[in-house]
Amino acid sequence: MDPIANALRLRRNQTMAEEKLWPIVRGRRLEGYKFRRQVPIDRYFADFVCVDAHLIVELDGPTHEGREDYDAQRTEVLQRCGYRVLRFGNETVLADPGGVAEAIGAALRLTV
Repeated sequence: MDPIANALRLRRNQTMAEEKLWPIVRGRRLEGYKFRRQVPIDRYFADFVCVDAHLIVELDGPTHEGREDYDAQRTEVLQRCGYRVLRFGNETVLADPGGVAEAIGAALRLTV
């Protein structure tokens, strides 16, 4: 499938956690940094990407259970592309979006 078409499909079919986090990080609302959603990087799609800070935020839901090796390999590839990767479980985002925003903000401040 075409990467752009796939990214658009992923954006239209967000998880509840992605729906919760997107309004927090979009429009430079978090530390003044711009985030994009479902960005193709190498052979993967990163959930949220801040290009300026070289930061990727991945949200892991039920589809990630039992796939720790795959996620570790994916993180390694994204890191080789020059990004730091933060991972949060969907349940964490839904239960404590402010805490997740604080953690992302702290990671962004490390880039200064």
